[in-house]
Amino acid sequence: MKDPNSQSSTSPKTELPWYRRWLAKVWHTRGGGLYACGYLITFVYLEARTILSELFEAEGIVDFLTNQLFEFIFRFLGDSISNMVQAFIWPVEIVQFWPPFGAIGLGIAFLVFDKVLRGPIEQWLADGKITDPSVQEPGE
Repeated sequence: MKDPNSQSSTSPKTELPWYRRWLAKVWHTRGGGLYACGYLITFVYLEARTILSELFEAEGIVDFLTNQLFEFIFRFLGDSISNMVQAFIWPVEIVQFWPPFGAIGLGIAFLVFDKVLRGPIEQWLADGKITDPSVQEPGE
C-alpha cells in the first residue's frame, strides 16, 4: 500500500527543473569533474552570446520574428555545433589565453576543484538525490 504522505517522482516539489536535469546529464556525460564544469560554463556562455548577438542585430522584435527567425534557426544550429567544439577544447583556450599562467591556473584549478567545488556542484545538480549516473530514475 502506498503511503499517502509520500511524494511521487513527478510531484512538482521533487521534480528538478529542466535545466538542472540537462546540466546534470551533461555533467555526468563529461566525467563530472573540472572538465565537465569547464565544458558546461563554456557551452552556456557561448550559446548565450550567440542568442544575444542575434537579438541585438535585429532592428526590433517584429523584424526578428518576421525576417530573421528562419535564418536565426539555421545559423543557430551551425553556431551550436561550433560552440560545442569550442566547449570541448576549453582547456586549450585557458592555456593559450595567458601563457604560462593559463597552464598554471588550470593546474591549480585541477588540484583544488575536487576539494572545494565538486561536492557543492554535485549536491546542487542532484538536489539531494543519488548522483551516480548508472542509476536510472523511474520513467527514464
